Amino acid sequence: NCRSVTSSSSVILSYFVITEQSLQIMEGFNHSGVSEFVLLGLTDSPELQIFFFVMFSVFYLITMLGNCLILHTVLSTPHLHSPMYFFLSNLSLIDMCLSSFATPKMIMDFLAEHKTISFEGCISQIFFLHLFTGTEIVLLISMSFDRYIAICKPLHYSRIMSQRVCVGLVVTSWTVGFLHTMSQLAFTLYLPFCGPNVVDSFFCDLPLVIQLACIDIYVLGIFMISTSGVIALVSFLLLLTSYIIVLVTIKDHSSTGSSKVFSTCTAHFLVVLMFFGPCIFIYVWPFTNFLVDKVLSVFYTIFTPFLNPLIYTLRNQEMKTAVKKKLSNQYLNLGK
Repeated sequence: NCRSVTSSSSVILSYFVITEQSLQIMEGFNHSGVSEFVLLGLTDSPELQIFFFVMFSVFYLITMLGNCLILHTVLSTPHLHSPMYFFLSNLSLIDMCLSSFATPKMIMDFLAEHKTISFEGCISQIFFLHLFTGTEIVLLISMSFDRYIAICKPLHYSRIMSQRVCVGLVVTSWTVGFLHTMSQLAFTLYLPFCGPNVVDSFFCDLPLVIQLACIDIYVLGIFMISTSGVIALVSFLLLLTSYIIVLVTIKDHSSTGSSKVFSTCTAHFLVVLMFFGPCIFIYVWPFTNFLVDKVLSVFYTIFTPFLNPLIYTLRNQEMKTAVKKKLSNQYLNLGK
């Protein structure tokens, strides 16, 4: 109706007015006065820093090896060349990327006296964080769609989930991730930074960095950052609904088939819960300096990519069998 159209137009007009005012203010700054940011990290305690250095180094190594093993197993095992494992191999690739955009620097910073990152490096971390998280959100939705079709429309599965559709969904995932991160950077890249440069975390994230800008962007910042949180929340509710439908559908299946499907869906939903939970908490309520934010940041950048290979291999009999066979073959080859 006219009232809703007028209201929407007012919101859009207000957004562009605020943006224009911000751009006019930024014209007074020829360049950013900040060339680097100081990362406070997780702790100031030297003992804890050594402990975290060892622990996170082990986690990162296992994460990379575990996801590489899944990727190699899926690619080299013919009977795993199905849509579900195609998506799983892409999830492993994204998890390796998500684990690598900030974790290696965090590990090295535990041994560094001055924990700094260049302005360009900080912007790069924001870019890759939102690229990989945005891509993973769409990929998890694609995986949920694959399981829904396989269980609720099994007779049409091979026709609907063709190779072309699967590749298209993965390409769409990366495209959406790229568009999402560019929308965030378009807001952040040209902000003037001329004063404080201390980031209370172990990597640069949007809510923390834009607070250091020299202009007041609180309202616009809330709008931009909360958008990520709302997208994550809506996606999570959509995924939750789809898995509930799947679980209700399998109640009438045979006990053996139901057990296998239930195990697969449980594994998928555990991944969804671990990934979306921290994202929703951090981005729905931005500009809050809670200690739990640091813990959740560690969780979805380090622990989730670390746990994904374990979840998918321990709760999936086909993957366990294929991984064991692959490892035994490697061991025999080394023995020769």
